[in-house]
Amino acid sequence: MDIRWAGKAAGDVTRLHDFLTLYNPAVAARNVQALIAAPERLIAFPRIGESLAQYDHREVRRLLIGDYEVRYEIAGDSIYILRIWHSREQRQDD
Repeated sequence: MDIRWAGKAAGDVTRLHDFLTLYNPAVAARNVQALIAAPERLIAFPRIGESLAQYDHREVRRLLIGDYEVRYEIAGDSIYILRIWHSREQRQDD
């Protein structure tokens, strides 16, 4: 299996980094590194995240990393990182 990042997920990482940098650049760097590295464990354990039933006919799951939620989809031999949110954020599912 391989990890692929959707454009929205990459944008989420940038948005979260920019927001956190305003308050604490060291925390921003540490959190972003953790968010980028964490999906690598999905290669060995792709179904470790909670299945999300609202996505009919798609295997979309969520993985919690600290205060962050990573949404991902398993499709064939690939794992697509779809979105990343902080747990306090107002979010849009798309």
